[in-house]
Amino acid sequence: MADNGEPVLRLIGVNKSFGPVHVLHDVDFAVHRGEVMALVGDNGAGKSTLIKSIAGIHPIDSGRIEFEGRPVQISGPRDAAALGIEVVYQDLALADNLDIVQNMFLGRERRRGIVLDEDSMEEAARETLARLSVRTVKSVRQQVASLSGGQRQTVAIAKAALWESKVVILDEPTAALGVAQTRQVLDLVRRLADTGHAVVLISHNMNDVFEVADRITALYLGRVAAEVRRADVTHAQVVELITAGRSGDLGLAPATAAENI
Repeated sequence: MADNGEPVLRLIGVNKSFGPVHVLHDVDFAVHRGEVMALVGDNGAGKSTLIKSIAGIHPIDSGRIEFEGRPVQISGPRDAAALGIEVVYQDLALADNLDIVQNMFLGRERRRGIVLDEDSMEEAARETLARLSVRTVKSVRQQVASLSGGQRQTVAIAKAALWESKVVILDEPTAALGVAQTRQVLDLVRRLADTGHAVVLISHNMNDVFEVADRITALYLGRVAAEVRRADVTHAQVVELITAGRSGDLGLAPATAAENI
């Protein structure tokens, strides 16, 4: 259940430019424990830049990032991981030639002396999958190459949940999946929030967004057009926020929306 207290992650007045191109304009963004925050916007709206700023890939130019109520500097991916921020990118970055356990611990292997602690890693992988009620994977020793698209997405999300993560960012997790696999992944996204994570879901699929999100942040050409509770808006309103920056009384001031066109 969503925690309405202090956000786990908050961005305040964040700006980012690449040369003369101002990509993020005074962006405010927050996500709480136990909730799914959908981040939506058209191509070029700034979603990827925002996520990569949180992940430490693009340092911000100005503004502030707070984690659990205190200001933090995220200068690289290690800083983000140390705070408990995990990102599952669209390409998943899984190694086909390794099994599920090896993938979940890739680069963070546990050792007992000089040898790998295979038993401990296998047990932790099983526990994480069980905690997230994952039943689609037969064995944690399956090669990733043998998994379906939905199963691979499941492994990537479980890998993110394994590391005491507090914020999990999912980049288009249902892209290129069929109906049944999409269902499995959306169930997993919801369980991730229900087990206490703060989840950021980036998606172009409004059906997915309205199914699992608690709140929605709509970006329009680098600005936050609106942050709304999913229960308070319709599909059509969110599409208007994405495409025009405003919908009725909701969104950017008309002059601001117009100057961005």
